[in-house]
Amino acid sequence: MADDVQLPNRHATLRVVPLPKDTNAAGDIFGGWIMSQVDIAGSIAASRRAKGRTVTVAVNAFSFKAPVFVNDVVSFYAEVTKVGTTSITVNVEVYVERGLRWPKPGEVVKVTEAVLTYVAVDENRQKRPVPAA
Repeated sequence: MADDVQLPNRHATLRVVPLPKDTNAAGDIFGGWIMSQVDIAGSIAASRRAKGRTVTVAVNAFSFKAPVFVNDVVSFYAEVTKVGTTSITVNVEVYVERGLRWPKPGEVVKVTEAVLTYVAVDENRQKRPVPAA
């Protein structure tokens, strides 16, 4: 991990601090918790672009690069990378700012990357076209 990692120079889609209840048996933050937060962040970006409800249809890629700990500030950056007729592909990058119990307080680490696909749906949960930008 490079010492010069910084938070992206854009607004985080989601920012949260994990709690002890979010840990696995080893005491690290449970990967499933991170995955659910990634899906929330991705769905925010997809729903904004779709101008309405979307549903997750695929997790195309998911990579854990470093652990997340209790008291880390976890920031999720979601960006729409592709728009189809009904689908929206979103890239989500996850960074942490380490808490006081880490050897380097304030250290920033990129911990996760993911690519997810969402589909725009109507009030009947049926596919609908994504509106023009």
